[in-house]
Amino acid sequence: MRAEPTLLHDLLYATAERLPGRPAVSADGQTLRHAELAAASRRAAAQLVRLGVRPGERIVISAPSSVLLAALVYASSQAGAVFSLLHEQVGGPQFEHILDDCEPALVISDRPQQRAAAERRGVRVTGCADIAAHAFDDSGPLPAGPAPEGPPRLAVDPVCLIYTSGTTALPKAVVSTHGQVLFAVRAIQQVLGYRAEDVVHSPLPLSFDYGLYQLFLGGLSGALVRLGQPSETGPGLPALLRDSGATVLPAVPSVAGALARLLQRSGTVLPHLRLLTNTGAAMPKETLDALRAACPRLRVQLMYGLTECKRATVMPADGDLVRPGSSGLPLPGTDVFVVDDAGRRLPHGAVGEITVRGPHVMAGYWRRPALTAERYVREEGLFPQLRTGDYGWLDEEGYLYVSGRRDDLYKAGGFRVGAAEVEAAARRVPGVQSAAVLPPHEERPALLFVTGDVGGRQVLEGMREQIEEFKIPPRCLVLAELPLTGNGKVDRKALGALAAEVPDARH
Repeated sequence: MRAEPTLLHDLLYATAERLPGRPAVSADGQTLRHAELAAASRRAAAQLVRLGVRPGERIVISAPSSVLLAALVYASSQAGAVFSLLHEQVGGPQFEHILDDCEPALVISDRPQQRAAAERRGVRVTGCADIAAHAFDDSGPLPAGPAPEGPPRLAVDPVCLIYTSGTTALPKAVVSTHGQVLFAVRAIQQVLGYRAEDVVHSPLPLSFDYGLYQLFLGGLSGALVRLGQPSETGPGLPALLRDSGATVLPAVPSVAGALARLLQRSGTVLPHLRLLTNTGAAMPKETLDALRAACPRLRVQLMYGLTECKRATVMPADGDLVRPGSSGLPLPGTDVFVVDDAGRRLPHGAVGEITVRGPHVMAGYWRRPALTAERYVREEGLFPQLRTGDYGWLDEEGYLYVSGRRDDLYKAGGFRVGAAEVEAAARRVPGVQSAAVLPPHEERPALLFVTGDVGGRQVLEGMREQIEEFKIPPRCLVLAELPLTGNGKVDRKALGALAAEVPDARH
């Protein structure tokens, strides 16, 4: 009997032995079976070693989603390296900061500006075509896999750096070990139950950990993961999902909302779609209602998590219909609770900072000991506790309800207000499609942005039927669309820039 995988690449190789002929990953019309993906990753790993990458060294990869990128993830693991996937649009000071921060041994990119920045620092650079030429060259014998120099790689060794950015600070990297990644994947799979016959359509970039873990969930379950492109979230998305036979859709609210509107307009039905998951932001009820109407088999599982622990809670299938507003129960083998400002556990029903404990809590921040000590609380004999910076409460059965992030909670008229509650109230106003609140800053009061066929004053009037007067922002601006990050989340930094241009926004 084959031992349970302890290193990330072993996850793929075990499935390649079990289901060699089943499709594993597809993108841009190219599909690799599990055995083919495993073979490509072995060849790519050998090339990484030939390029001078040594165990423990970092590799920065900036490229669009592709079957090659999927192979490179596992290849980096086999070579003993620590990979960092960056969205291909990352550039300028942010990219240069990442190079200086993680000091990679290799940069894989086709973008001239990124290549030049790496070369100025003396970092070896190669393009995707060079790696692909070796990864997909099956003319010679398949390498058994490079044997990393030095001591063997262990489950406690880092395998991935995921850079996350705040509203103003330069990106910081969350360190993930093999063991932490594999525990998270197995625990999530235990709850979601991806199937070998599933077709997972992921419109999320692999640089976004929600998208990256779709690849790992496919590697564990044997499902086909179809890596979508940003252009596919337009009017053709319903037909694409229908024709591909997609059964699982991991979505952020912007993608799900766009799909719901497209389905309503076209009258398209998605008979195969059986599961929709969500994390990153609250999913509007109106969106879920529309999707359920167009997808007769659809079950919904809402989730809560953040990069530092991957996933914290998951709702049972369609649990949102029974417990509206809840983000679910803790992952198997983990602990989720809330604490007061002194770090003391609070009872059921009390609002406090959401704290997560378990083997999925990542190792900390790369080269940020002070920040790691602030966010990761260690008690003797226990797994580290992650202070999430989010606030919420637990009911008596252990279901989590998220009130909002520390940065999204603000005072209005002396009362605490949650941006998420205000946004939900705005979306309930007829004509509003999406909404985002920019909390107050210095002299500027809170500002509401919405999209839809509606006027700003009409939105504020409609909200008076939804929430208390003091929670309603004094201004509402109607946009053609909300600015989004590369991961499909609302870009708060861009909203801040818009607020600075609004006349009288500071009054």
